Amino acid sequence: MDTNILLDSGTNELEVLEFTLEGQHYGINVAKIREIISYQEVTPVPNAHPSIEGIFMPRDTMITAINLRNCLQMREYNDEERNTSLFIVTNFNKLDIAFHVDAVMGIHRVSWDQIIKPGTTVSTSEDGISTGIIKINGKLIIILDFEKIVTDINPETGLKMSEIEELGNRSQRNVPILISEDSPLLNKLIVDSLKQAGYVNLIHTENGKQAYDVITACKEDGTLNEHVKCIITDIEMPVMDGHRLTKLVKEDELTKHIPVIIFSSLVNEEMRRKGELLGADAQLSKPEIGNLVHVIDGLLK
Repeated sequence: MDTNILLDSGTNELEVLEFTLEGQHYGINVAKIREIISYQEVTPVPNAHPSIEGIFMPRDTMITAINLRNCLQMREYNDEERNTSLFIVTNFNKLDIAFHVDAVMGIHRVSWDQIIKPGTTVSTSEDGISTGIIKINGKLIIILDFEKIVTDINPETGLKMSEIEELGNRSQRNVPILISEDSPLLNKLIVDSLKQAGYVNLIHTENGKQAYDVITACKEDGTLNEHVKCIITDIEMPVMDGHRLTKLVKEDELTKHIPVIIFSSLVNEEMRRKGELLGADAQLSKPEIGNLVHVIDGLLK
């Protein structure tokens, strides 16, 4: 299947690959996918997490295989099911990971404002590892939080908070920074990290729309310079994504001078090009929280 369907930058759209696990329908952002391959034997890793099936090396890259059925507390594959199953090979947060799935159904192009925040429709096994739900042709597709799945399995792949501690004592700076991040956990970690690094004047929002509403309100009452001198944004967010937010900021004469830092698990080669086209001042992968502070220091000098 060709997953290389190019989207225009900043349109607030994404492509979701629909796949199944035990008859349930799930989704993953196509931007995370490198390829889809047939299941192949893996080499088990001693003392690994129960959701890690093992490792394999299809070409020159070592890939870790994760059993999504196990993550979602479903039954194990029998031999017949395993032989017809697939690996969705992904790259995000600088990690190469294959997610083991039953079948792939196709690709849907949707707008971020079509994505519903998960609620009572999500069962307990998916609780906390769903970023949203889309309804297509009367069918609910649950978009899984693949970053959280990986971080739960191996916390070392998450934000490297030790990098913040290594910065030592820093003087406080009252520069106003606007943060747009939909994950409550990551939002809190970014805020805590920046405060520890001396940046205490922070506004945090849950998506690009909320962030742009703050910018719009400040423009209207003439307080933009007092409240927004730097923007940090994720890419994947419901309602409005980070690329759309970057486009709106950089196309506006009143706001284009504000540094925009894209801080996302999706900063791979293709997404970096898109960010550059939109005018992002810096782009960092999610684990690089220490580097984020250094980049802010440089942009705000």
